[in-house]
Amino acid sequence: MIANSKAVHASHTSDTCNPCRTSMGRRLAAAVPLAVLLDAMLVSSASAHVKWFCGYDVAGQPRGLENVLCLDFELLIGISVLALLIGSLAEGSTLGAAMLRSLDWMTYRLHRHTELLFRAGCGFFFVAIWAMGNILLTPELKPDSTLIGAIQLGIAAGMLSRRTMPLSALGIAILFAVAAWQYGLFHLADYPVFLGVAAYLALAGMQRDLLGVRPIDVVRWSAGVTLMWASVEKWAYPEWSFPLLINHPSMTLGFDPEFFMRAAGAVEFALAFALMWTPLVRRLAALMLCGMFISAVIEFGKIDAIGHLLIIAILVAIAVDDEPRVARSAILAPAFYCVALLAFFALYYGSHVLLMAPSIS
Repeated sequence: MIANSKAVHASHTSDTCNPCRTSMGRRLAAAVPLAVLLDAMLVSSASAHVKWFCGYDVAGQPRGLENVLCLDFELLIGISVLALLIGSLAEGSTLGAAMLRSLDWMTYRLHRHTELLFRAGCGFFFVAIWAMGNILLTPELKPDSTLIGAIQLGIAAGMLSRRTMPLSALGIAILFAVAAWQYGLFHLADYPVFLGVAAYLALAGMQRDLLGVRPIDVVRWSAGVTLMWASVEKWAYPEWSFPLLINHPSMTLGFDPEFFMRAAGAVEFALAFALMWTPLVRRLAALMLCGMFISAVIEFGKIDAIGHLLIIAILVAIAVDDEPRVARSAILAPAFYCVALLAFFALYYGSHVLLMAPSIS
């Protein structure tokens, strides 16, 4: 059910890596403004998907919550809440209105061609993974049939006409189902964004919405869910990334790997949640995430570029979306953020027990 793979780095014991045994210097580092930390992490491995570059073991026991929910983690989450509150307050101000007008002015040409941009990105992505070979949907997912390449080319060809986009959506759903069959539902929980892309293509191709929800909003939510899930994985399995950090020590920015992975997860979760919030907050978050993913391409090369191409296209579409401002109380942002954080912890750890326990036993 799970791909034959193994962890490259053994998990730290709770005695040697108890997250609560942190130095005062690291605790102070956790208290720096989130914007400063984010700016420093734009070229970090936070945006590199570890399963494409390192060994992993999804059946392995994730780190216990008593080791995840430590003082460093609480400080980082507190900074995230503060940043979201500030962003929400700014959105309701005159400054926020001016920033939205400026974004609209700078991106209106791209916004007019969002669907074309999305179709081009999807077409290029599926041609690229077909050309690379031995890729089902993402670099670590390997096909077991020669028909996969034909489906990938068919999906790319479907981008040439709006009428055939629903057929491409069906092709993506088939590839996702094949991957789930081979690798298991827990592994494919990393990639609900592909289902979001399929939904966008089907809805845009038929010129419909989903119960009043625009196609761009469907794929936006799928991207946010994907990135929040990946953030929890950084906290649950930080040891998967340690070999990557050893090979690229400059990415830790001087932090020890344990703290760096907690910070990387906190930054990514906050920005992913912001994708689901009000227009200004989500558009700025999309631009920041674009910076992170594009910077990772410079560091990790072709595999990272191909693997993240679709999500970069989605983030660009979110950044140029000129939906009007939504009146929403600023205090709701921290409240919903905390609810989302608790929900994703429960989903991740709960689904691991339910879906992976049979393979462990």
